[in-house]
Amino acid sequence: MSVRIRRVHEAPEPEDGVRVLVDRLWPRGLSKDAAQVDEWPKGLTPSTELRRWYHAGEGSYEEFAGRYEAELDAPEAAGLLDHVRELAGKGAVTLLTASKSPERSHAAVLARLLS
Repeated sequence: MSVRIRRVHEAPEPEDGVRVLVDRLWPRGLSKDAAQVDEWPKGLTPSTELRRWYHAGEGSYEEFAGRYEAELDAPEAAGLLDHVRELAGKGAVTLLTASKSPERSHAAVLARLLS
């Protein structure tokens, strides 16, 4: 199972496999053709409330990760996570995010859960 994280603004690479955008909002200034996104499961992203809470600096990354994992237990999110897990079982999957610090974002939580 191969899951990696990349910034969506980086040029696609052949080894990306299935490219999954894991942000709720489409990245500014990026055309859909340039992004080459294969899937965009919006229901897999953190809630607006959690995202705003984390970006406001009100809690630690560890607390954010715990709250996000709890959100992923909801039926829709759990189903989407299982789907991406199935994709990863068949080949490479790249989680795409516009985050400037992907290693401290929801994408890192997803990558850990998918590994």
